[in-house]
Amino acid sequence: MGGIYIVDNGAYSIKAESSTKSSPRVVPNCIMKAKSEKRRPFVGDQIEECRDASGLFYILGFQKGYLVNWDVQKTVWDYVFGDLCSKGNFKETSVVVTEPCFNFPSIQEAANEIFFEEYECHSLLRINPSDLSAFHYLKKETKASNCLIVDTGYSFTHIVPYIKSKKYKEGIIRIDVGGKLLTNHLKEIISYRQLHVMDETYVINQVKEDCCFVSNNFKLDMNTTNKKWPENHIIQDYILPDFTTIRRGHSIPIDQTNQTDYQKLRLNNERFTVPELLFHPSDIGIKQMGIAEAIVASVFKCPSHTHSYLFKNIVLTGGNAKFPGMQKRVYDDVRSLVPHEYDINVHLPDDPVGYAWRGGVRLSKDAGFYSMVVTKEEYDEEGSNVCYERFDV
Repeated sequence: MGGIYIVDNGAYSIKAESSTKSSPRVVPNCIMKAKSEKRRPFVGDQIEECRDASGLFYILGFQKGYLVNWDVQKTVWDYVFGDLCSKGNFKETSVVVTEPCFNFPSIQEAANEIFFEEYECHSLLRINPSDLSAFHYLKKETKASNCLIVDTGYSFTHIVPYIKSKKYKEGIIRIDVGGKLLTNHLKEIISYRQLHVMDETYVINQVKEDCCFVSNNFKLDMNTTNKKWPENHIIQDYILPDFTTIRRGHSIPIDQTNQTDYQKLRLNNERFTVPELLFHPSDIGIKQMGIAEAIVASVFKCPSHTHSYLFKNIVLTGGNAKFPGMQKRVYDDVRSLVPHEYDINVHLPDDPVGYAWRGGVRLSKDAGFYSMVVTKEEYDEEGSNVCYERFDV
């Protein structure tokens, strides 16, 4: 029997590596084509070899959070699993691969076929990323057996309660706001106010990551942005990449902008109004709860004796958890909605993006791991039915 390979298969990035490694390899989960090099597609992190990343055209395997384009996904997987495929090691390897909550049976079946029939892996475990995060948190961070995972990623934000280490499906809530929507909203704002950037998803995604933050006093911050610099400490300029001397853009203080001739964006209230959509989706017409209300609603769908434990063990994971101010804002908003007899604790891991992958590593070393997987032998005998019975997704 060979090793175990953990694949946190996100819609934006794949976090994948052998369970013996200390951190995952993070690869964009898409194929990109550039105007400058039309003939060559860039798979995953090959985009770093692109000479001019302006006007990138994305070909995504995921649509609205679900895997629908298998040709794209298989191309990215072939690239990520390169060594395993070329050395024929898949036949000796156990694969742990994540999928979203309430995934469609047709997608699950296709995933089973690819891993067992094309890659011919030794055994497979399909699991939700929140399951891995909960396992990691409950085993590593605390002696508790209940927690609430807030997985805020590229397509969705999922709120998933765990009671006695088991997922409580009646309490799961999904909000249709994720990193993709935030980036698209920022593109629209900048295109309307300053510069047409609707084709610059790659660059504006970097602007969002580098400049945006979650406001902890929205009214005060809005008043600040109505002032002029230096009273307005929020306003800043973002130097755009020209892909000759600057590969990646960066922000600079207002008082230094006259010293450069590069093209720039001036960012003011959009720095915090864009992430605000996570807390108020109704701002752009999405009639759903924000993160704080969804957390409270999810907890109150669970049995009453678990409420205090769940509020004490809220865990933020996913790319949007990296926004500065996120942890405090979630704490403040939940605290304002919940009776004072409950203690609130919001845990933010050091690496919220790789947290589920690390949970997979921890699970792979657990005594019960091999009772959770389906082997190729079992699959060949019983087909996808054995996967439906074994995997709790």
